[in-house]
Order: sequence, then structure tokens, then C-alpha cells
Amino acid sequence: MASSYLLCFTICSLVLFNVCLAQLEQVSQMSPTTEQRRGQQQRWVSECQIERLNAAEPHRKIESEAGNTEIWDENDEQFQCAGVTAVRHTIERKGLLLPAYANAPRLLYVVQGRGIQGQAIPGCPETFHSESGSQRKDIPRDQHQKVRRIREGDVVAVPTGVTDWIYNDGDSQLILVQIVDVGNDANQLDQNMRKFYLAGNPQQELQGQRELQGQSERERQSRHRRPRGSQQDNAGSVLSGFSERILAEAFNIDTNLAQKIQNRKDRRGIIVQVREELRVVMPESGREEEEHEREQGRRLQPLPINGIEETFCSARMKHNIADPKHADVYTTRGGRISYLNAADLPILQHLQLSAEYGKLYRNRVESPHYNQNSHSIVYIIRGDGRMQVVGDNGESVYNGQVREGQMIVVPQNYVVIKGAGENGLEFIAFKTHDTAKISSLAGRTSILRAMPVEVLMNSYQISREDARRLKEGRQDVTA
Repeated sequence: MASSYLLCFTICSLVLFNVCLAQLEQVSQMSPTTEQRRGQQQRWVSECQIERLNAAEPHRKIESEAGNTEIWDENDEQFQCAGVTAVRHTIERKGLLLPAYANAPRLLYVVQGRGIQGQAIPGCPETFHSESGSQRKDIPRDQHQKVRRIREGDVVAVPTGVTDWIYNDGDSQLILVQIVDVGNDANQLDQNMRKFYLAGNPQQELQGQRELQGQSERERQSRHRRPRGSQQDNAGSVLSGFSERILAEAFNIDTNLAQKIQNRKDRRGIIVQVREELRVVMPESGREEEEHEREQGRRLQPLPINGIEETFCSARMKHNIADPKHADVYTTRGGRISYLNAADLPILQHLQLSAEYGKLYRNRVESPHYNQNSHSIVYIIRGDGRMQVVGDNGESVYNGQVREGQMIVVPQNYVVIKGAGENGLEFIAFKTHDTAKISSLAGRTSILRAMPVEVLMNSYQISREDARRLKEGRQDVTA
């Protein structure tokens, strides 16, 4: 009798064990590891059936008191494919771009000028202090989070939900171009750029977004995208939607001050004029700060990040990609290329973004190549040239001139060739992956160079001599 119970217990245990094992295997298949999730970078599902690309100019322009903001057409199929929105700010001298945060990570590139940029990171301490006995008599006692100097050639990273502001303290216009990666998994809303201003009354920009959304709502619905929610007619900063009494209680101020910070009658736009020189606490020498940041960058080993090498609060947020000293590829005849990824600027691993800077000399050509794991949003900084882009079906989707101020998207795996004109070609390319990879078709490190001669002979039906000439004819790496 005891043996029967034991046999029954053994059979039941085996059944339960197999059931549990099957469930565990199913769960493990449904729950990818961290590395698998990074490899499967979650982005908004977009339709990239592009038949024709175009070198696009900004679609609309918003005037402010001390500058203007230009936005590329968010309904353009190439930007929807890449899942990005592109914006260009022109800030006049003593102009202040008002504090705001967005629903997706951003990368800024300083096209021209210099200025000051500050980021307010939630939960981080105020690390810049001005004491009553400090040497800077012109700065009242204050304390705030870190501010940094920015200059031409800088790439600046702004994480999702982090508030930033920019001030032009230079002698010329400060021009910034940026992409907002709305297709990033950090964006939990919809595939629209949403800016949340903490000050001002940006009605014009919001009105333009309402008009844009109204034009495209039917198209977006047909593509199974969620339509953007309506904005109130008196939309302004995020503080304007609260009652004065609630704000007064929240900030422990009187209702008169609460009414002032709501800026409901402010008509200055999103870039305002600073009447006196903006005075903030920061190191005397921007050069010392840059040297310190470069030294940090040399010491840090960003992969893997464990929270010790670099905390989020003290993370480096900028890197000068246009500095010739940072060139990764350089030829005296062709030009230079610089790559910026998470290895150089660790914060990019959190943003899942990277960048490439290129300067081609007059009448020089960049090797045909494709981006293995990212889209590339190319902005022409200076000069002019010609670009050709070919898709998966072997047909050209773009073959035309490009010039300063234009932007074009090169989708993932589409092959592109850039050629500089008489004035040379300088460009910045934003990539939708933190370690974007490029494969060249020609040159010393190309994929054709890596193939056996006989594979090329049979693939192209050419002689051995022609195959060797095809394989080894170009010794340059990129340009």
C-alpha cells in the first residue's frame, strides 16, 4: 500500500515539475534579457515605404522677440519613417530660449555662435553656488544646477523630461539645430513632439501644431497612429493651466506673484530679450571646464555602466564633434569624419542616439555606405554638394543637389553617396542608435574588400583582373 502511495506521489511530482518547467521556459521566451531589449530597440512602428526623398527646408517659422524657431514638416514621410522631429532655433544676442522639456530625448548641434546652456535634472542637487563673500561681486547670491558653455561644433544631449534653457552671450547669432526622437521608447505618448514650457505664452507654436495636426489627422488615423489630443485655445506654459490659488499654495507665494508667473498676457514668444546681461554662477574660464570634461572622458569606461563611473546628475552632456582633434577619419585630399557615440559620451546610451560630423573638401566624394542599425538625419551645415540615395529595390530615391540649411533622412540600410561641390560640404548626421554602425561599399575597410576574388568574379560575371581591380582599386577608408 505504501509503495502505491509513493508511486502516485512520484508521478504527480514529475507532472507538476514538467508543467512548471514549461511555464518557466514560456516566461523566459516572453521576457527578453536586458541585452535583448537593447538589441530590439523599441521604436514607434512606422511605415518606411519611401519611394522618394527630398532635401527639405523648414516647413514653418515662428517669430519671437529675440529670435525665431523653424520646424520641418512633421508629416513628411521621411521624418515619420525615422520617427523624429527637426527644429532650428536662431537666438539673437542677449536672447534667452525659455525653459522647457519634451516628451522624447533630443540632440542639439551648435551651427554658429556661442552661449550658455543649463539643464535642470529632477532630483539632482544644486552644485553651483555663489557665496556672499565670492569674488564675483556682479552675481547676487544664488545656487543652481550646473550650467555649461556651448560653442560652434558642440553636440548637446538632453534626456527626456529634462528642462533646458539656452542664452546667447556671444557677439553674433546663436544657431542651433536639433532632432527630437519621438520614436524613442522613452516617449510614452504619441508620435508627436510635445514641448512643455515652464514660462512664457507660446500660443503661436501651439497654434501651429494644432493646424498641423488638423491637416494630418485623417492620414495618421489611416496609418493606425493615435491622433494628438486637442490643445486649449489659450494654451501657454504648463503653469497657466492651474488656478492662481493652487499655485500660490504650492510655491508658498501670494496670488499676485502666482498670476505673474502664469504669463497669460506675455506676447514675447519662446525666445525673449534679456534687458541686462544674464548673470549666472559658473566657472570663470570655459576652457578649464572643457579640459576637465575631456579628462573625464578619457578616464571613463562607459560600457558597461554601473552607476559608479558616471552618475546621471554629473553626466557629461556635450562634446565638440567638429574639433579637428576629434577626427576619426582624415585624408589630406578628401576631408575628415568624426563619430560620436556612447563610447565618447556615455549619456547617449540612455538616449539611444549618436551623431556623425563630416567635412568634405571641394569636389571630393564620400565612399558609398549604409547605416546598419539606424536611420541617419543629415543636416547641411555649410557648402553645397550632391547626394544619391538608393533603396532596397535598386531604384534611386534621391539624386539631387543639397545646400546649406537643408535636411534629408537616409533610412536604415539605404545606400548613400555624398559629393562636395565647389564650396565644399560640411554636415552633421543624427543617428537613431547610441552605437550606430556604418558599412562602406568601397575603400580599404569595405565589404567588397572583405570578399574573395572569385566570389566577386561570379557575382558580377567579370574577369579575375577586373575583380581584383574592383576590390583593391580604392585604398582610402571613407573620403
